[in-house]
Amino acid sequence: MAQVVVIGGGPSGMMAAIKASEKHKVILVEKNEKLGKKMYITGKGRCNVTNDKDISEFFDYIPKNSQFLYSALYTFTNKDVIQFLEKEGVKLKVERGDRVFPVSDKSSEIIDAFKKKLVNADVEIMLNSKVTSLIKDNDKIVAAQINGNKLIKGDYFIVCTGGVSYPQTGSTGDGYEFAKKLGIKVTKTVPSLVPIEVKEAFISDLQGLSLKNVTLTIKENKKVLFSEFGEMLFTHYGISGPIVLSGSSVIGEKKGLMASINLKPALKPEELDRRIQKDFLKYNNKDFKNSLNELLPQKLISVIVMLSGIDENKKVNSITKDERKKLVNLLQNLTFEIKGLRPIAEAIITSGGVDVRELDASTMKAKQVSNLSFAGEVIDIDAYTGGFNIQLALSTGYLAGSKL
Repeated sequence: MAQVVVIGGGPSGMMAAIKASEKHKVILVEKNEKLGKKMYITGKGRCNVTNDKDISEFFDYIPKNSQFLYSALYTFTNKDVIQFLEKEGVKLKVERGDRVFPVSDKSSEIIDAFKKKLVNADVEIMLNSKVTSLIKDNDKIVAAQINGNKLIKGDYFIVCTGGVSYPQTGSTGDGYEFAKKLGIKVTKTVPSLVPIEVKEAFISDLQGLSLKNVTLTIKENKKVLFSEFGEMLFTHYGISGPIVLSGSSVIGEKKGLMASINLKPALKPEELDRRIQKDFLKYNNKDFKNSLNELLPQKLISVIVMLSGIDENKKVNSITKDERKKLVNLLQNLTFEIKGLRPIAEAIITSGGVDVRELDASTMKAKQVSNLSFAGEVIDIDAYTGGFNIQLALSTGYLAGSKL
């Protein structure tokens, strides 16, 4: 019986080990003191394990290299993930945006299900074991060096070491170094699913303000790179929240991008104007600064008043049609200049990694090294928020484990 060494005990590594164990002896090597360390904090500790959309729709949520993932996603779909977990006794629920969570709201339940399956499959689990190098002979890997001394021999090796985001969970780019030393190309890594910093100084006045039912649009000159409806949050340095994290995936290292927020996306400009006129009629003799309480959150009013250019003490009944038109435009186009992304250590995932052209999309095997495969975030694949990234990890891990 062949021996498979899986390096990394995140979702892709655990799934690869489970699948490979059906035909082979498997050793799962994890540098941390426990498996699935990063999974514990995903979905705010609730583990958004997949998404319930039709699998054909997943590709719309994968900004690059989506074609590479056809085999993986159709071999082990979101429905397969749901069935796998429910068979292990995990009850699941579907929330807004078709996000799938455990009913218990505990990520530990998902991880425990994987651990139970690994134990039942007789997978040997080595914790606190850091792979420091892969030993190559001719065109094959023959062993993995553990903690700088011990060697583990194997017939097949699957690298599932993750990216470089959240380094405290063990994602420190080890897999990239293995690949580079073997002559396998690695694309530049940048943060993805990460908050955005903006240049406007007034942003700090909005810190802590959360907005629902708004639309975020990111543009490069006049070209729309991203637009999504949902929730967001203002921070002392810029913007965060679900739609912002998804939007960050199109930014990378681009410069000169602009972000705009439509605070009232459900209304056409003329409808919003009528709504404002209605409020102005109600507060006819009040100062402008005191007329927006029913339209906007309190924290946002002073900023909107300042940006509108309308004197805050001007009586509502003397505001002109042109001034009102500018206010409508501002409410539907609150614009910020993007300074950049927060550091990669704060990112949920890494964009970049092992170049997909170096891998066989139907097996996840490296084209240059016959017995080496890669799966999960270590590959140059990433998706928007909503459970898609864990699905990519599980699908690629399943494929890598089943094609040995």
